[in-house]
Amino acid sequence: MEKNKNKQSNSEENTVKKQAFVNEIVQRTPDGDGNTEAENNEANNAPSEDDEASKLKNELEIQKDKYVRLFAEFDNFKRRNAKERVELIQTAGKEVIASMLEVLDDCDRAEKQMNTADNIEQIKEGVQLVFNKLRTTLQSKGLKAMNSIDTDFDVHKHEAIAEVPVEDENKKGKVIDEIVKGYYLNDKLIRFAKVIVGK
Repeated sequence: MEKNKNKQSNSEENTVKKQAFVNEIVQRTPDGDGNTEAENNEANNAPSEDDEASKLKNELEIQKDKYVRLFAEFDNFKRRNAKERVELIQTAGKEVIASMLEVLDDCDRAEKQMNTADNIEQIKEGVQLVFNKLRTTLQSKGLKAMNSIDTDFDVHKHEAIAEVPVEDENKKGKVIDEIVKGYYLNDKLIRFAKVIVGK
């Protein structure tokens, strides 16, 4: 009887061991997809493809929103810049024109004086004063006359109207007369001088 009990106890122990062994084999054995049960458990715990797609969609929406806002800001900047540029072009000459109004007033007064005055010298003096005021006003705005006579002919500053023969060797290739004066505005050439060059 004791032997039967020992047999039964050994049998139960063997059954438990067999069950544990089978469980271990099942966990290590790949399923139809080639994954073990442990891997399947990990896969179940990992985020699903739907979750990944949803995350990517949200990220894409955020980036799209940022892009749209940035594009709108840039578009507004371009519009504002264009408007400011047009305003600047329209009012660029305002300051110069305003300063020239005084000279224009002097011209009007000189014209009236010429119609009534008999003394030519007084008229000449008045006109000369107007010319001087005009030159001074323009110089104060950055206008500067070019000195061309007796300088070497320079294609970057001068436009040759004619060439005339000269006896003096030192005057060859130099400006001997100026038909139209050249001008700089704030040291930038705005008009070529039209000149006669010696040859």
